[in-house]
Amino acid sequence: MSLEITLKKFGQEHLLRHLAKLEPDERTAFEAQLATIDFAQLQRLVAGEEAGPNWAEMAAKAEPPPAIRLDEPKPRFEPEVAQAAGEKALRDGRLATIIVAGGQGTRLGFEHPKGMFPVGPLSGRTLFQMLADRLLAVMKRYHVSIPMYVMTSPATDAETREYFTQNQRCGLAEDQLVIFCQGTMPAIESGSGKLLLESRCSLAVSPDGHGGLVSALDSNGCLADAAIRGIEHFFYAQVDNPLVQLCDPRLIGYHILSASQVTTQVVRKRFAKEKVGNVVGLDGKVQIIEYSDLPDSAAEQTLADGSLKLWAGNIAVHLFERQFLQSVVADTESLAFHRAHKAVPHLNEFLEPVKPDKANAIKFERFVFDLLPLADRSIVVESDAAEVFAPVKNADGALVDTPEQSKAALCKLHRGWLESAGVSILPEVKVEIHPAWALDAGEVRKKVGNECKISCDTFLR
Repeated sequence: MSLEITLKKFGQEHLLRHLAKLEPDERTAFEAQLATIDFAQLQRLVAGEEAGPNWAEMAAKAEPPPAIRLDEPKPRFEPEVAQAAGEKALRDGRLATIIVAGGQGTRLGFEHPKGMFPVGPLSGRTLFQMLADRLLAVMKRYHVSIPMYVMTSPATDAETREYFTQNQRCGLAEDQLVIFCQGTMPAIESGSGKLLLESRCSLAVSPDGHGGLVSALDSNGCLADAAIRGIEHFFYAQVDNPLVQLCDPRLIGYHILSASQVTTQVVRKRFAKEKVGNVVGLDGKVQIIEYSDLPDSAAEQTLADGSLKLWAGNIAVHLFERQFLQSVVADTESLAFHRAHKAVPHLNEFLEPVKPDKANAIKFERFVFDLLPLADRSIVVESDAAEVFAPVKNADGALVDTPEQSKAALCKLHRGWLESAGVSILPEVKVEIHPAWALDAGEVRKKVGNECKISCDTFLR
């Protein structure tokens, strides 16, 4: 079907009129972008055929998820057994990591990719560097090469690539770092269903959400690359959490021993309406209900012991079986799009810039947590928030998730490791531990003696 027929069929004649005004090189570039658009899919999305779920109905039926809890008196797998299973998988080269890094640091007052934000309490290391340092230490401990697949967005791709080039890939070997860019979806004008122009020869588009991960892994050849490397599982994390225990062997072990296709690390919610996704069991599947979609009546339900019924908070750390992700790729309609009404700047029919002060368009994106109910086998693993979760999302001065709070959490964790090994540390002193010096409390104990004292800010590396 020719482009002219396609545009007429799907009610986009205004783009034909615009094409006629363009210079030959502009027209070629614009036609190339239009050729990538699935107009039939957009028509279905605009028509609302992907109807949203009834959250109140879902919440009423939601149960606690099938989980491995921290305080289980009789765990289905002993922690030591899970640790051994995870360590074996790491030594056998069956793991890769995925870091989602498509966001800018705008909310931090940082006009660069968020991964470039300096968050090391004493070292000033960036989020990218801290994750790479952790991975390098894991590789050294288990004598294995573990690839890091970094997903960017069109807004962060070029600068992220330049950052890693200028910083010698943060110590990673050339074949250990794979940077790939997620896809985009065009913005649709509310009411008319028309595609909007961003410039003379391009449409207004936005990233297709972290759920675009699966199609991006496939289209960029990452799934095929992983299969060639013998990778069976992906450890997934977002770039803004410097406390993430990347490639934690115990978490990997629980995932493998459970034959799970999707494993989700969670923390116990501090209160009923905490602003985290709620990981629940529903109709035999694990699902996530966002805090904004969870009615108060469901959020405040308690069990006989007074604890929250829906207790599991999502921290965006998952393990995915590679073959499961490949099965999702094969079923292109399995991962639904979500609609968001946004104010989208664009050019009008006279090519004049328009900056709307209210929502004028629909954006479409996918969410990675929508993968959970697609799995036949999935589990949830509870971890201690103080050990695994200190995201950097908001500028200092905000109530939660600030750089200052994240740095404090890192120092507190590392102080705890040292004190448990018998080190005496003055109360006002800050400590930071580089993963190359120690990956965990056990390694710290092997390095220090009971007579050690730290009386000034110290970065151990």
